[in-house]
Formats: sequence, C-alpha cells, structure tokens
Amino acid sequence: MVDYLIVGSGIAGICFAETALQQGKTIMVFEDNSSSSSRVAGGLYNPVILKRFSEVWNAKQQLDYGLPFYAAIEDKIAAKFDFRIPIYRKFASIEEQNNWFQAADKPNLASFLSTTIIHREYQSITSQFGFGEVLMTGYVDTKVLLDSYLEFLNRNNWVRKERFDYSRIEFLEEGVSYSGLKAKHIIFADGFGLVHNPFFKQLPLDGTKGELLLIKAPDLNLDVVLKSSIFILPVGNDLFKVGATYNWEDKTDLPTEAGKQELLDNLKELIDCDFEIVEHFAGVRPTVKDRRPLVGTHHIHNNIHILNGLGTRGVMLGPVLAKSLYDAIENNIPLDAQIDIKRCYKKLGIRLDS
Repeated sequence: MVDYLIVGSGIAGICFAETALQQGKTIMVFEDNSSSSSRVAGGLYNPVILKRFSEVWNAKQQLDYGLPFYAAIEDKIAAKFDFRIPIYRKFASIEEQNNWFQAADKPNLASFLSTTIIHREYQSITSQFGFGEVLMTGYVDTKVLLDSYLEFLNRNNWVRKERFDYSRIEFLEEGVSYSGLKAKHIIFADGFGLVHNPFFKQLPLDGTKGELLLIKAPDLNLDVVLKSSIFILPVGNDLFKVGATYNWEDKTDLPTEAGKQELLDNLKELIDCDFEIVEHFAGVRPTVKDRRPLVGTHHIHNNIHILNGLGTRGVMLGPVLAKSLYDAIENNIPLDAQIDIKRCYKKLGIRLDS
C-alpha cells in the first residue's frame, strides 16, 4: 500500500508529490499528458497584478515558501529550471507613472515595486515614459521542471503512464484500491481534466484558454521580462516567449489563427525588429470563477482529495497549496476558508458533516 495516488503530473501534481516525498511518504503518480497547460505556461512568478497595480493574493507567503521549495527540487534532480529575472512594466503615460508610485507607497506593495523609473534604451523597443521594475520576480521553465521530475519519478518506479479510469476505484475500510494498487489517499491534480472527474466535476472550474508564441529575434537585445498588454520573456539563444491570450469560450488546447494574430498585433506594437515564429502553443488553464483555488477533501469520501484551480499563477501557488493540503490531511490543520472547497459545497447546497 502506498500513502498517495496522485492523478496528474502538472505543477499541482508534482508539487504534491515532492511535498509527500519530503515527509517520507510513498507515492504513485498517474501521468497521461492529457493536460498541457502546465507544460506550455509562461511560468512567470510575479507578486503584482500589473494591470491594476495591486498585490497578488498572499504573494509574499507564496514566494517565501515556493522559491526555496523549487531550489530544493533543483538540487535533488540536478536540473536548472528556476531563473530570477526582473520584470519591467512599460509605462504608456505620465498617469501610469503616477499610479505606479501611489501603489509603491502601499505597505503590502512597497517591497515589490521599485520607486526608480528606469530609462533604458533597448534596441527595437521605444518607451517614452520609461519602465517600472517589479522585484522578487522570475520564471520557472515548466517543461524542464516537469520532464526532469517525471524522469526522476520514473527511475524510482513512482509513475504510471496511463489514463486514470475513475470507475476502477474501489473503496476499502481503510483507503482505496485502484487496479490492485492500494493507497491511503488519492489526490486529484488533474487540471482542466476535472470536468470529467465524477467526484469533483460539480465544482466551479471555468477554464481559460491561453496561447503563447516562441519567437526568434536576433536583434531584440532584451535581458528582462517586458510587460505591457502582453509579456516578452527572454529564454536564451535569441528566443523569446510571447504571451498570453485569454479565451473563456474555447476549451480546446489547439492553437488558433485568431490567437496568433492577437499576439502578433500586440507584439508589433512593442517591438520594431524582424522575428520569426518558432512555435505556437495553447492550453486551457484551470481557472475558477471566484479566482481562488480548489483544495480540500470530498464531502463523502474522506480519502479523496483535490488540488486544482491554480489558474494563471500555478508556479506561485503550487508549492504552498500542496503543503496546505498535506497538512490538512496528515496533521488536521484546517485549510484557509478562501481555498477550501467547502465554500463551493455550501453554495451548491451540499450538506457537510463538519
């Protein structure tokens, strides 16, 4: 018998797997490549919502816990995937500069926003009003993280590469059985695949499609993440990730011409050098209508749990949410009411025992 079956190998699933392993627990991860959003994500971690100059919910807690968590994984699997890099917000007007300074005066944002306007001249980028620098930022190369971690799991025989069949779960007096494999708990970290999960599909997962481009631009000498209507993220070798779109209607992970054109239109407003498209990605982010994650335990089966709804900030949320769920299961530490799925059950009129 293992302690945890973990269904899903995106950011949420990997973070819970590592959390359990750090605590000496045994695991089996089910991976079938059915959810692509983690793999194609920009992977940025940024404590500030730059559209409104406001703090990301619990940003300091997420970074204080998450960055050492990723550093420990890097050491463990001998892979480099966490890169610290400044984010520059391009100002479009004097008014935006003033809004930036007003935000930087707020106690919860002071440590994240530099109060020095940066006037750097970048080849192919015009910025009459300069840039504001966001501090404590960077990106996780999610493909390197997920591929390297899955290789580590595979070496230890802790992964099954197969589609999980919900109908094969048998509930035992203690724990569950799945195709002869017994476990104390199941963690569903299945991203947008939640819509097919009979245990949790009534939860308000919305799903937002995002598209990104990988471009090659030898004349774009950019050494920071540039943020305006889109972001431009340098990833080395004259390559840049450009994203992202937001589509609330299309729930497929297929790249579209409309998405590509939207990104190109915004990109051409930011840069004036030649570039070529190397790749075009798409994925459906597991977003939630109330913009809070879905974490907790099934209202009937107390050994079935969910870690989902990380939305557009999975890299920041993954480590701390995995720890919160683990502590709730193993140490009876209550979940924050804002992330606990009990809030959804109450709205759905589902009666809870506790």
